[in-house]
Amino acid sequence: MRIFPRVGAGLLVTAVAVLALGTGSAGAARECEGLQVCVPIAGPWVVVPTASSARRPEVQFHLSCPRNYVVGGTDAELSQRGIDVGFLGRLGSPVNPGITTARAAVFVGTFTGSNARGPTFRPYVGCIPASGGGGRVPTAANVVRPGEPAARRVRTVRVRPGSTTVTARCNANERLVGAYHAFAFSMRRPPSASLVASVSGSRSVSGSRVVVRVRGDAELQDVRAVVQVQAVCARVR
Repeated sequence: MRIFPRVGAGLLVTAVAVLALGTGSAGAARECEGLQVCVPIAGPWVVVPTASSARRPEVQFHLSCPRNYVVGGTDAELSQRGIDVGFLGRLGSPVNPGITTARAAVFVGTFTGSNARGPTFRPYVGCIPASGGGGRVPTAANVVRPGEPAARRVRTVRVRPGSTTVTARCNANERLVGAYHAFAFSMRRPPSASLVASVSGSRSVSGSRVVVRVRGDAELQDVRAVVQVQAVCARVR
């Protein structure tokens, strides 16, 4: 299930204000708004793939809270208009932290515009102490409740000039059912289109492994760029 929070004028104003001030630290967005106790976590600028076809490619990025915390709020900053950002949520009632969310959030980004200039988004999570998260609505005995039949095995590695291979794999008792990878930049301002184009990669699947072959240009020498590889692994036969 996907929850797509509306990216409205308030978020765009926040993003513009942050860029104008030259800041981008956790808490600059609204991920902790309305939460009494909250640890703000800012992710890197995630590169959004582009295409002119009706079916647009998407990118997924995994952002985690500290141990013993769950996601209580989310937000994002955009480098340009036309980026649709949401996050994956779990089924359950009521819609609440610890039920709809867990320790980490998986953000989903798609570029819907026609004038791409190296589009990126920066995800934020507001983390609150885990306290059980309440219960789920009971169901009939002969009905299977939604659970967590799949797990994400995530590996995030720094990208440097040159070529390298990054692999994420399922555990021995799991089956690979999905594969994703994303490039991101840890910096205050959105990366330029030239910087976005300085890193590339190709993804393949081999058995229970997701393999991404990455290439970085010399422009990455003084920049902290990362590639995140995700293997979605089924735990139910």
